Amino acid sequence: MEFTSHMEAALAEARAAADRDEVPVGAVIVAPDGQVVAQAGNRTRELCDPTAHAEILALREACAKAGSERLPGHVLWVTLEPCAMCAAAIAAARIARVCYGAADPKSGGVAHGARVFSHPQAHHAPEVVDGLAADQSQALLRAFFAARRDA
Repeated sequence: MEFTSHMEAALAEARAAADRDEVPVGAVIVAPDGQVVAQAGNRTRELCDPTAHAEILALREACAKAGSERLPGHVLWVTLEPCAMCAAAIAAARIARVCYGAADPKSGGVAHGARVFSHPQAHHAPEVVDGLAADQSQALLRAFFAARRDA
């Protein structure tokens, strides 16, 4: 099977989030047949919803399309290491693989912090691929927060 990255689509969602004055994180979910079934960027401010992270919004859309709370065989592409909340939702949805860009030592929940997937109570641990398009993902985040500090 040929490997196809969907990080560019996730980066496009992150850029769109930044344009909406949201933290620039984007996510894309791909079905086992290779079709993109959901994509989203952060919308916490717009929706006044602290759970409106890119991953959660994409999971909601993909689950609605699948007519199920579980997405076996699906792959999540996201520009930033998921936080503990998102990692728990990813595990609950039974996502097969998580591919992420930038590490998040402060708020990450996969390789840092809670390390949700390696916790004994985790219902499911997806395969994790990290560091994909990390430089571009980090650059978006740095530019976003630098602009806020300079304002």
